[in-house]
Amino acid sequence: MSRTLACAAVLLLCAAAPAAAALPARGVLVPDRSLGGVRLGETAAQVRAALGHSYGVCRGCARTTWYFTYRVFDDRGLAVELTQGRVSAVYTLWQPPGWHGPRGLGLGAPQGQVLAVGGTLLPIACAGYQALVRDRGATRTVYYVVDAKLWGFGLLRAGGNPCR
Repeated sequence: MSRTLACAAVLLLCAAAPAAAALPARGVLVPDRSLGGVRLGETAAQVRAALGHSYGVCRGCARTTWYFTYRVFDDRGLAVELTQGRVSAVYTLWQPPGWHGPRGLGLGAPQGQVLAVGGTLLPIACAGYQALVRDRGATRTVYYVVDAKLWGFGLLRAGGNPCR
């Protein structure tokens, strides 16, 4: 009987363990602060604790860049750039479903809604898309627009080049 109780206790503890770190099902942009729960300046260890150890590494990127996606070889997810072991940029990959910004601003929203929610944004032309940016303090918040629709979000250091 005590052996059965001991086994039951072990199973209960295993079932009650915290969920594994992973990419959020519905990530959120908090302007000037975080994207998908990742903040600028966090360490690589903090990112792995939040998003897990399952990520791809960009081989042709100038900075160490990790790609967190929902499935292996899926295009949608979150990219995290590291400089000297700390997050220097974080941005969505393609259009991860369910991700949103302030006041429910969802990916796919018309550019006019982005401007209404984002406030005064500076447009920067990138190859094939536009980045609407706002610097506040040490952070640049980016709204990526393709064909006049919101395609993605990003955070980087103020003054940083949003084109990726």
